[in-house]
Amino acid sequence: MNHLGFVLASYGITAAALVIIIGWILIDQRIQKNELKRLEVQGVRRRSAKAPGKAQ
Repeated sequence: MNHLGFVLASYGITAAALVIIIGWILIDQRIQKNELKRLEVQGVRRRSAKAPGKAQ
């Protein structure tokens, strides 16, 4: 039981890091979706989108 504190601290730090990274990803996803919606409203289209009137 000498190392119990070290093990628990390691697991705690790892869990906190995972929560922070997942939160960061979710926040960034929301920001990117909002930016994409804003650009599409302005008329900017994705490069992968087919141009109107062109059949491929």
